Amino acid sequence: QVQLVESGGGLVQAGGSLRLSCAASASIFMASSMGWYRQAPGKQRDLVARIRTGGTVNYADSVKGRFTISRDNAKNTLYLQMNSLKPEDTAVYFCNAQFTAGGNYWGRGTQVTVSS
Repeated sequence: QVQLVESGGGLVQAGGSLRLSCAASASIFMASSMGWYRQAPGKQRDLVARIRTGGTVNYADSVKGRFTISRDNAKNTLYLQMNSLKPEDTAVYFCNAQFTAGGNYWGRGTQVTVSS
């Protein structure tokens, strides 16, 4: 069982920046994929950014050029640097880790609110 704990959310004005962190309770070196998803009220949970073993990165079109995902295997931590934030980025952000050997884990989420 892997526990994921997100942090770094908060209230920020449009145009501002936040950095989210996701601390894992176990080694993420063997994770085949780690990513950030977000869910706004009344909407489905959508992929924001994902990084796979080997370094392949995918971003949602809406965040390309503004958000950057990275992982530090030594610290078992996943990051999401969010710049030029917009009100439409407001959501609960969830960390996800998937392992080839099995297991699909989620954190409890961290709230990001962007005011206009």
